[in-house]
Amino acid sequence: MESVKIGIVGTGGISHIHGKQLGELKNARIVAIADPNIGNRDTFIKSFNLDSIAQFDDHLDMLENIPMDAVLICSPHTLHYKQAMDAINHNCHVLIEKPMACSLEEAEHLIEIAKKANRVLQVSYQRHFEPAFLYIREAISSGTIGNLTSVTASLYQDWKHLTTGTWRQYPSLSGGGMLMDSGSHIVDVLLWTTGLKPIEVESKIEQHHTPVEQDSFTSIRFENNVVAGLNIVGNAPCWHETYVFCGENGAIFFDNGKIVLRLNGKEPVIPELPQQTTNSDKSFIDAILGHHNVMVPGDFAKEVVKLTERIYQSAGYKSITSIQ
Repeated sequence: MESVKIGIVGTGGISHIHGKQLGELKNARIVAIADPNIGNRDTFIKSFNLDSIAQFDDHLDMLENIPMDAVLICSPHTLHYKQAMDAINHNCHVLIEKPMACSLEEAEHLIEIAKKANRVLQVSYQRHFEPAFLYIREAISSGTIGNLTSVTASLYQDWKHLTTGTWRQYPSLSGGGMLMDSGSHIVDVLLWTTGLKPIEVESKIEQHHTPVEQDSFTSIRFENNVVAGLNIVGNAPCWHETYVFCGENGAIFFDNGKIVLRLNGKEPVIPELPQQTTNSDKSFIDAILGHHNVMVPGDFAKEVVKLTERIYQSAGYKSITSIQ
């Protein structure tokens, strides 16, 4: 395969990050886009000088009319499942923006269909490629701080104000609020860096008079008696992301990208981080070409969906899309 031909579904804000990263690759080429919003399509085309590519209102029209090898899905959350299924059924590999799906049932079905079709199914959790989180994961798995005992993971964002009037506050499109959206990255980090499975989940949620939840505070007991606090706050004035990973011999502190290692009885250390060598888009293309395994596979992303679903259910919602 000389280059991977890609179609993009959804050309809003997040698609521009992918457009930039794909544009840096010699073995990938965007051949078509689909979005019912012509303004979004025009902006995307102008941003990346793609005047000659095909554009469509509907993703099915794109799939049926343009030969392509892969599809990148950047649409509202509740559309991910059907659009990914349609892409796989048209023999395309799929890269999905988070969350993978809005229910565990959808996620499991996507994985099953992708495996039967022998198609790559990857989810765009970019922290898997970022040096800070690669360091944290390696430090935990190698025992740098001893056996893990607790984790605190928190994200604060002015999400309530930024998303007012957008699809992100319509449950039929978003599937949920801050937890389903930006919070999905924090759930991902919590599961991926620790490698642990949650045993018990208890959550409190507040909507602050909006159609979806803004704030959620969750206590989790993982296997091996590791306890965790997951705090996702959308009713805040700014972005602030923090983690504390405590072990028997010390702790790792992450605060807005800055990492400090504290070992018992020793001075704090600012560790040297590895270099970033790939990203969601490059790794996706490389996986399609057989250069390495899928780096954020559906089997893992499904666990993010599963825990998210459990959090909503613990807070009293029968299903994620029942938020009103």
